[in-house]
Amino acid sequence: MAEAGVPLQYSRIHRALSRPNHLMGADRELVLLTGLATVILIFVVLTWFSALLGIVMWIFVLGALRLMAKSDPMMRQVYLRHIGYRQTYRPTSSPWRRY
Repeated sequence: MAEAGVPLQYSRIHRALSRPNHLMGADRELVLLTGLATVILIFVVLTWFSALLGIVMWIFVLGALRLMAKSDPMMRQVYLRHIGYRQTYRPTSSPWRRY
């Protein structure tokens, strides 16, 4: 128990430890995956139309990813955890319980 008159001890929490891992304002993995897909589209097809389509796709998807990260920085992790859950769970104490 702290005595009266003793000042509280402060600890610094560095921003790098508490901020989400973003690149260009969006989730790092999704930005890199989108960039890889657009680069593959541009350099595999090798037409002016594919280059234009790749650049436009990159701009729109990056904008959507930035809006997603602005809404919830951890949205990708939350969604991946969400799809791992079952629709319903049986009201038993263990999955190996005999009925």
